Amino acid sequence: MSNKFWSELAERLTPYVPGEQRQGDNVVKLNTNENPYPPSPRVLQAIAATDGHAMRRYPDPTSIGLRESLAQYHSIDAANVFVGNGSDEILALAFMAFFTKKAKEKSSANIDGSAITEDAELQFPELSYSFYPVYCDLLNIPKRVIPMCEDFSIDMPAFDNNGGGIIFPNPNAPTSLAQPKQAIEALLERVPDTLVLVDEAYVDFGGQSVVQLVNQYPNLVVSQTFSKSRSLAGMRLGSAYANPNLIEALERVKNSFNSYPCDVIAQRAGIASLADDAYYQQSVQQIIATRNRTSEALKARGFRVLESATNFLFVSPPGNHAQSLFNYLSEQGVLVRYWNSDKLEHWIRVSVGTDEDMNTLLSAIDKAPMS
Repeated sequence: MSNKFWSELAERLTPYVPGEQRQGDNVVKLNTNENPYPPSPRVLQAIAATDGHAMRRYPDPTSIGLRESLAQYHSIDAANVFVGNGSDEILALAFMAFFTKKAKEKSSANIDGSAITEDAELQFPELSYSFYPVYCDLLNIPKRVIPMCEDFSIDMPAFDNNGGGIIFPNPNAPTSLAQPKQAIEALLERVPDTLVLVDEAYVDFGGQSVVQLVNQYPNLVVSQTFSKSRSLAGMRLGSAYANPNLIEALERVKNSFNSYPCDVIAQRAGIASLADDAYYQQSVQQIIATRNRTSEALKARGFRVLESATNFLFVSPPGNHAQSLFNYLSEQGVLVRYWNSDKLEHWIRVSVGTDEDMNTLLSAIDKAPMS
């Protein structure tokens, strides 16, 4: 079919590719970092209790009840909180609010002596969330990719104060490594004229959150999600934290795009999830225990396994046979994530499932030809 009606933008985009969503009773799905356990029973009760009168009305566009619950949970003010339809939407709004068309002055000058300016680049790690370059291409944001350290950690000193912005996940995806809180504080001190967005999608599994720093550093935005630790990937609910001035910028962009991003069920589900902290903590600790056990089991099988502060493992099989192992596991109905690229060709990412899921994975690995 002809693309004659496509815009130039649609023609040039290379969209984000999510993990395979294969269905079936015999599929062990370890490729999209979903929580293997259901959300709190209180969440299901809150959803079931949502009646027709609530559904026929538009939801609260400010999501004030959910924002107040998040503020109480993090011991900050509701004015520091923004919520959206998943953290991916929040990131997209943040790219529009903070990273588009940030000009910087070059060292040279025009012939008339006036300053030469160029758009400042958004900086992010070479190996990180693959939505970042997609957003840059979508919004025409110049980017600078920061090479990883030899151990796959983020090279924090390589970020500079260029004014264009910095974004990185902490803990990082797909490498599973975390930066300590003091490293992020040092960065914020060093780049006061550059906004830093810390993407904390996986922070609950072993990272150190910097939400408490948002009023101390006017250049800090933190994003989080209900998809991972709170088992609400199907609900699409995310949050961001910053000083009120930066929250206002997110609100302005949101209200110019979609005034009602969080539906009434999502808002009630989020509040119910936050109210059942004991269930959430139990789920997280079970995933961490399974992750650590699986990590040791893979090491015993000759895998290289990076230290994980997430709900997944970043691993390289013996002999660097990542692609053949990925293909074999897929044939057995065990889905993991593989990127066929120069930097990642020897690595696969394995989400942490139930103990039964991981036993199935290990059993399949033991039968794999590894060639």
